[in-house]
Amino acid sequence: MNTLHVGTMGWSYDFWVGKLYPEGTTPNEFLAEYSKHFSTVEVDNTFYRIPSVEIVENWRAQTPGGFLFSAKFPRAITHIKMLQNCQQEVDVFLERIAYLQDKLGPLLIQLPYNFGPEHFSLLHDFLNNLPKSYRFVLEVRNKEMLEEKLYTVLRENCIALAWVDHPFMPEIDITTADFAYIRWEGDRRKMNGTLGKIEIAKTDRTKKWADKIRKLLESPLDVFGYFSKYYSGYPPSDVEQLLSLLR
Repeated sequence: MNTLHVGTMGWSYDFWVGKLYPEGTTPNEFLAEYSKHFSTVEVDNTFYRIPSVEIVENWRAQTPGGFLFSAKFPRAITHIKMLQNCQQEVDVFLERIAYLQDKLGPLLIQLPYNFGPEHFSLLHDFLNNLPKSYRFVLEVRNKEMLEEKLYTVLRENCIALAWVDHPFMPEIDITTADFAYIRWEGDRRKMNGTLGKIEIAKTDRTKKWADKIRKLLESPLDVFGYFSKYYSGYPPSDVEQLLSLLR
């Protein structure tokens, strides 16, 4: 049966204390408190470094049964090495993140803006070599990549194409796997994101997304979605609003 998993991008925000997190909550309690409110999170700090086994096991221990972590591929793989000569880093990352066990959600491969159609053969080989025992999702930042040959290789490997709410990217409605993955990234130029409050109301836009998700849930697809602090300024409110619209 298809299910909906909605959360935020990250949880380590001290500016949520006194709002989502009770006064006095310490940083090492943030995740456990977060998991009382939401059933999934997208891990952003895996983009900056491959976590240790101890850290991953700690994430798992702090969250209840049924909680899911999606995680970003390290930038060493996607941005620095541009998917080349990075098998060792891929192997280590997958080995470590697998310690989440049944709490492991999709793994996000976010390509940089300068990864364009001229790099397609690199992407093709990289995706074909990924193990089939994980759920992967690809986010492109170069809109010229959005063409049929990309959709074909994603479908061949059952890898989802991320739908993104971003000022520089077009809206898409292509599904390439047995799940959908949505990222509400927002516009960093117009949002502070660290005020712990809604800075720009996005109710109308969120309603449109709710309509899209409602249609997805009528199909046999699981749906994952994550709000950035640059969408409205306060992602916990965005999650609650979306879920309320879908009820």
